[in-house]
Amino acid sequence: MRAVFFGTPAIAVPSLRALAQHVEVVGVVTQPDRPAGRGRKLRVPEVKQAALELGIDVFQPERVRDGALEQWLRERSLDFALVLAYGRILPPGVLAAPRLGCLNLHASLLPAYRGAAPIQWAILRGETETGMSLMQMDAGLDTGPVFARRSIPIGPDETGGELTERLGALAASMVGDELLRAVRGELPAEPQDSSRATHAPPIERSDCVIDWSEPADAVHDRVRALLPRPSAFTTVSGKALRILGTARFTGTAPELAPGEVCFVKPRVLVGTGTGPIELLRAQLEGRRELSALDLVNGRVLESGTVLGREHLGLRSTRKQEARG
Repeated sequence: MRAVFFGTPAIAVPSLRALAQHVEVVGVVTQPDRPAGRGRKLRVPEVKQAALELGIDVFQPERVRDGALEQWLRERSLDFALVLAYGRILPPGVLAAPRLGCLNLHASLLPAYRGAAPIQWAILRGETETGMSLMQMDAGLDTGPVFARRSIPIGPDETGGELTERLGALAASMVGDELLRAVRGELPAEPQDSSRATHAPPIERSDCVIDWSEPADAVHDRVRALLPRPSAFTTVSGKALRILGTARFTGTAPELAPGEVCFVKPRVLVGTGTGPIELLRAQLEGRRELSALDLVNGRVLESGTVLGREHLGLRSTRKQEARG
């Protein structure tokens, strides 16, 4: 069989490598190189790097609706395309270009968490289970019929980055099993129950702001969901403070107001709506990442400091809609 692979970030690399072991991958479509970091140097997508190592032609269209991508696909006489975290919605002409259409590996148990950020939102909402779904793509947003689902537990302290890595490995294992059976016509696809659908929109800056009046578990979930990027943040003395590690706290501590810091040697605690949470690591705007204890020693934090005064009680409209 002849196939093309669509993908951009690191989560998609194991599946590209797995696909190349089973079928003839005649091309890879990925996002264009983009400026990144303080130096604004061009960043090459991880999928592109892997494709070049495998000797596969790479196409990086700036647009997907001008006809060029559809023509590029049709010229390759494809049996199917596999899509994983490409980052753009494909138009009907592109979806129909391969003989068997486009299949998608989506990082949720569909119809739950349709959208761009299913991994982060699953953790943000305190889920204890997620997985990968193999589906036939249609014109909707993750609405196509599903061939197979595989589930995995979410660890109580697992970060978004850690879960992403595990889901990438899970997706690759599905390539050699469920995907091959699906394209051979051995695996039926079942329609999704849209009445049970939940959504995972792109993470916005307002979703990264910590509201210390939320319950401790919700604060911890927000921090770990957004690690390593874009990371949750608060403010201290008018400056942004990226929160890069927290832990649940079950010991005895003084009563603290939401956002109030308390140094209980050797721990640095911060008040929430339901009791304190332990701060492990953070990074002050313009400074390097430090442990919470080093931030206390450097007098960035001290007992009585209140974090997030500018954002106390803030909840984004997007977050409220997601909960509803």
